[in-house]
Amino acid sequence: MGIFDIFKKKDNNTTLFYDTEVHCHILPGIDDGSPDVATSVELVKEMKNLGIRRIITTSHVTESTFENTPETIQGAYKKLRSALDAEGIEMEIHTSAEYRMDEYFLNQIKTNKLLPFPEDFILIENSFFQPYWEIKELIFDLKMKGYTPILAHPERYVYYHKTPKIYKELYDYGCLFQVNFLSLSGYYYPQVKEMAWKMLNDGMVSFIGSDMHNIGHARHIKEYMKTREYRKLEEKAANILNNKIQF
Repeated sequence: MGIFDIFKKKDNNTTLFYDTEVHCHILPGIDDGSPDVATSVELVKEMKNLGIRRIITTSHVTESTFENTPETIQGAYKKLRSALDAEGIEMEIHTSAEYRMDEYFLNQIKTNKLLPFPEDFILIENSFFQPYWEIKELIFDLKMKGYTPILAHPERYVYYHKTPKIYKELYDYGCLFQVNFLSLSGYYYPQVKEMAWKMLNDGMVSFIGSDMHNIGHARHIKEYMKTREYRKLEEKAANILNNKIQF
């Protein structure tokens, strides 16, 4: 080692600080994520390169646009699993969904057609245009049925930014929060990043997910991992629950 080597910058991070992905759209052809099996395989390879060892897929379940069911989700999973096995790509994959709070979701609750995470966590989301007004009642109903609701990317609901006390109210009501890695890294609007970091600093983030839809998302994550801010994120998010889910 030369005398100046000690002053060289540390090697960039090559793997994420968590190895269980809890929010992504990598199943082929059933939502606005991966359009086909080949893309899905590439996305799994990207996740594997990031250090992900276990993936929970969360395909959209949304009235009128993506009216997925456990059957359509499992069908897409089987296509992906077959392609991964054919290429010898090892990855543990579990199927779940990201449920838009709407009439279609309410009907799936009634007919017991939900596909939750292990430990009966269930990922729910608002519309980006307006909140689901009866969210507290829905959280209560889900908890009564034995589920633990997780609100997907709450930092992206800009209408909540005007009355941020809603985050504390929902959290105290028993709803966990999953913040997007892309939000924390500044992929979206500055106010979204600001809210994501505020929630993290306030100790209100239980899960971090990539919300990966495409290769561009994976590349952005890899670039962000080279920054000093990523090391700060790694320290702040040490207690997230991603790797603590019991499978």
